[in-house]
Amino acid sequence: MDLRSMIRTIPDHPKPGIMFRDITTLLGDARAFRTTVDRLVQPYAGLRIDKVVGIEARGFILGGAVAHQLSVGFAPVRKKGKLPWRTIAQDYALEYGTDAMEMHADALKAGEQVLIVDDLIATGGTAMAAVKLIEKLGARVAGASFVVDLPELGGADKLRALSVHVDAICAFAGH
Repeated sequence: MDLRSMIRTIPDHPKPGIMFRDITTLLGDARAFRTTVDRLVQPYAGLRIDKVVGIEARGFILGGAVAHQLSVGFAPVRKKGKLPWRTIAQDYALEYGTDAMEMHADALKAGEQVLIVDDLIATGGTAMAAVKLIEKLGARVAGASFVVDLPELGGADKLRALSVHVDAICAFAGH
């Protein structure tokens, strides 16, 4: 199944020059959604994974399904101020300034093997913040799985420079 063809491209969203890769069309098709989850899981089947960390917001949908398939727990990484209990935070760079991602301070245990899941890897800011949050809690990043990679933006390469194994189902040129 060609999952790439199931992803809608929206020009000039959220600003001019950006080609937004919308996976809601893929999620809305039962067969494509199932195939996507299977392909995100496949590289990690048979490996020790203790938890899946999903990055807000589409990473929650995909990460929950991947965690279910792997029979492991799920932990969300959210934008600052969205989680209801004690959190740890990690700043990351934006085009103009910084923002922060958070996760619950008790979301992971030291030594756990964690798989990061999100819909898209672009500049890598949120994914790198997730890596740092996982490491702050003493867990280890076993890998990162994405539906879409935008290789020209270099995010996957930044993760690889942190010794993170990166998988993406498909890639698109441009932003």
